[in-house]
Amino acid sequence: MTLAPSRPAARTGSAPAAKPRSGTRDSGFYRHDLDGLRGVAIALVAVFHVWFGRVSGGVDVFLALSGFFFGGRLLRAALDTSTVLRPVPEVVRLVRRLLPALIVVLAAGAVLTILIQPETRWETFADQSLASLGYYQNWELASTASDYLRAGETVSPLQHIWSMSVQGQFYIALLAIIFAFAYLLRRPLGRHLRWVFIVVLTALTVASFVYAIIAHNTDQAVAYYNSFARAWELTLGALIGALVPYVRWPMWVRTVVATVSLLAILLCGWFIDGVNEFPGPWTLVPVGATVLFILSAANRAADPHTGGKLPLPNRLLASKPFVALGSMAYSLYLWHWPLLIFWLAYSGRDHAGFLDGAIVLLVSGVLAWLTTRYVETPLRYKAPAPRQVNEVVVPWRTRMRRPTIVLGSIVTLLGVTLTATSFTWREHVTVERASGKELSGLSARDYPGARALINNAKVPKLPMRPTVLEAKDDVPESTHAGCISDFSNVDVINCTYGNKDAQRTIALAGGSHAEHWLTALDLLGRMHDFKVVTYLKMGCPLTTEQKPLVMGDNRPYPKCREWNEKVMPKLLADKPDYVFTTSTRPWNIKPGDVMPGFYVGIWQEFLDAGIDVLAMRDTPWLVRSNNKPFFPADCLADGGDAVSCGVKRAAVLSDDNPTLAFVKRFPNLKPLDMSDAVCRPDFCRVVEGNVLMYHDSHHLSATYMRTMTNELGRQLAAATGWW
Repeated sequence: MTLAPSRPAARTGSAPAAKPRSGTRDSGFYRHDLDGLRGVAIALVAVFHVWFGRVSGGVDVFLALSGFFFGGRLLRAALDTSTVLRPVPEVVRLVRRLLPALIVVLAAGAVLTILIQPETRWETFADQSLASLGYYQNWELASTASDYLRAGETVSPLQHIWSMSVQGQFYIALLAIIFAFAYLLRRPLGRHLRWVFIVVLTALTVASFVYAIIAHNTDQAVAYYNSFARAWELTLGALIGALVPYVRWPMWVRTVVATVSLLAILLCGWFIDGVNEFPGPWTLVPVGATVLFILSAANRAADPHTGGKLPLPNRLLASKPFVALGSMAYSLYLWHWPLLIFWLAYSGRDHAGFLDGAIVLLVSGVLAWLTTRYVETPLRYKAPAPRQVNEVVVPWRTRMRRPTIVLGSIVTLLGVTLTATSFTWREHVTVERASGKELSGLSARDYPGARALINNAKVPKLPMRPTVLEAKDDVPESTHAGCISDFSNVDVINCTYGNKDAQRTIALAGGSHAEHWLTALDLLGRMHDFKVVTYLKMGCPLTTEQKPLVMGDNRPYPKCREWNEKVMPKLLADKPDYVFTTSTRPWNIKPGDVMPGFYVGIWQEFLDAGIDVLAMRDTPWLVRSNNKPFFPADCLADGGDAVSCGVKRAAVLSDDNPTLAFVKRFPNLKPLDMSDAVCRPDFCRVVEGNVLMYHDSHHLSATYMRTMTNELGRQLAAATGWW
């Protein structure tokens, strides 16, 4: 993180010493205990990430401390009428503090990505490298979290940099706010300006906290990375920085407060599921505890009850081991997560064990120390210009500047190279995907796809299409056209395909697993005179479930229920000839697939309305033995083949279509089952007839769907009698 110690006092020779300010190193009351708290926080973050796969609350401690340190320093400068307000040097100082270590870690991550990760993951790393350098990584991750089709990209070696982006954005915003008020009001209000800042920071904190609760309840996964939902954690720290001069507590109260707050920080990760509960109200626990710990030793120099002494917990954290750990907190935070992710990718494991986890932490610590010692510290503090004593230049100062200039040049070159390489790779991928426009016109003889399974078509030896880089964008036209509601949208979006002037209508309704059949339905509609009208929402099937979850990561999805409450009345009112939707889902607890009970109410509503349902058995989801989804394009790019990247049929499909058991109860159900066009009798490969079947872990590619058109048409003809 960016919680580096304040710059040590420079030697001033015979110049008169400036009057020390409370809380600085020169005053004798510098908060070394808060340096130690940084050490505790980074230890919690790293340990919980490596061994427990949980959020410890340490990042929230960092955010609050960042607000206190940075905001407090800006407030002191703004309130000191003898200080000239200069925002540009402040920005330069931030750049010198933040970028060097970040660039080194990103450069190392780029090398490891090329060595360890398949090329299908390089684009994500390039995107997130640029986002990290531009300090908008949190928004990049928020966009990914809100995109159902990119859900597999969320765990990346750079995911942890979201919090740094939030801090960087906060620093610039707070700098602008405080300096703007100071320029306008410092002269007329003088020291009373402090209360203006207190009022403004209080208003910002309350507004951000209220927004965080609303955003958390709306879409927690997106809110987790939202700068506005996180801002209150930093503004609260800055607000405390403005209030500390007024705190007067007896020593016994300080000791109790320090003890309780430190315990809350240490135990937060054990009792609160931060991944799902933050940035909601429970975030008050780590942030509030941090604030109380700050206040437990605030202004003690002026408090006659303390004699300038720290409470026992504060003295413990002010000891050398904790302060030393806190001094390299930023670098340790940068290194531990990518090393963990790269190790898991290399080893193929889901989580680290005790031994390999300890090695990851040890290597992270060594690299953090080296980065702090030889990158952060030399470049953070500007070397003084050569000083003359009796007209003689002091040579050691000149020598000190030269290594710093060289180091700065190397880091700058790394940053430029990383940026250029990221843009170059993204351009390469864009060019390759542009050639994917020809996928719709591939020769049926050269690329039989599903016809190799259904019709035993011959398969010539040709390169697979789409390629592993083309697969990501090989999606239905409705996705490109925005004809499917995203996670945050509850509106019913209708688009028309097939023969748009036809009298007969099939309503394509449900989630993206219904949507990917549109490619074939569109072709069939134009051939057989019917139109296809979409009623689609990402990750949301037609369901009566009151508390739906996002399939795959099981996070709450309240907007799916809201959308269903809108779409079902509209479907019943529109009264299409048929509703085409999925009727099964994979089991989460055992092999095979099932028709969930919360579909039954939907079938009943359609039965009561006299609407027939084309009930399509869901596509097999590609999961490993640990029940984790995987992308076949990644597997193929990593050296796998059609078989090694596939799954056993029995693992993803039951012996019989579960929908068949409900046909007598619901005669309006017309079961469709394309499993034999996707899987062989005992195995589901990922490439058939020279065509890559999936564009992610559970959606069929548009190219493969085109090869299934004839078989789908045969089953639809039998179900509808239209041709």
